[in-house]
Amino acid sequence: MSGRDDAPQEMPKALVEDFLAQEAGTRAFLDELQKLAAEGRHAAVRDRLREFADHSQGAFFTVALSLGGTAQFFADVEAQMDVETGEKLRDLEATYGTLAEEFGIVRTEQTQNRLNPVTSLSASTEYEPEESVPLVEYQPLSGEVPLYTGRESPEEVLQVAGFLVQSTTEALESALENERQVNTEELSALIDRREDLESELSRLRDRIDELRRTPVDD
Repeated sequence: MSGRDDAPQEMPKALVEDFLAQEAGTRAFLDELQKLAAEGRHAAVRDRLREFADHSQGAFFTVALSLGGTAQFFADVEAQMDVETGEKLRDLEATYGTLAEEFGIVRTEQTQNRLNPVTSLSASTEYEPEESVPLVEYQPLSGEVPLYTGRESPEEVLQVAGFLVQSTTEALESALENERQVNTEELSALIDRREDLESELSRLRDRIDELRRTPVDD
């Protein structure tokens, strides 16, 4: 089976049979992951899941799809196997639901060639009086895994944002130059993100203009 396609190519039965063949060991593994997560060791959970996906793909995708609560998946399992097996997989969702996001992220890494996709950003602000400069402390998060922590001035944060926007534009230019398509879902999401960005840039422009009109003590 290729773990790099949009979804596993086998029918659910083949995936579930792989899980059932190692069910006891898989449940013990999931119990261990829950313990690690409860201890705040989210990076360790991520690494263990990647290993699991690489070495036990059928079992991994069975758990990932079960925790995702996909109605079609359960329906396919019951049609190809039996209702009892479907209920057994639903029990995974009830028992190990706290692991759903991590399974979803690693599944995305496996099927869509991503790495540590950012799902949220934790940020706070403070002020450095000696420099008369606000500071932004930020932490990109991939699920519960903090990727890094930065503390920078607004200008420095915008420089990072500029690097990312530039790289995004270059990626799209490369696709155009090589006559490669961008799928409709991605393109639609890009348009939404651009509109959100333009809205935030408008707010930023207003705040900068307001500051420019405010006297500064030398």
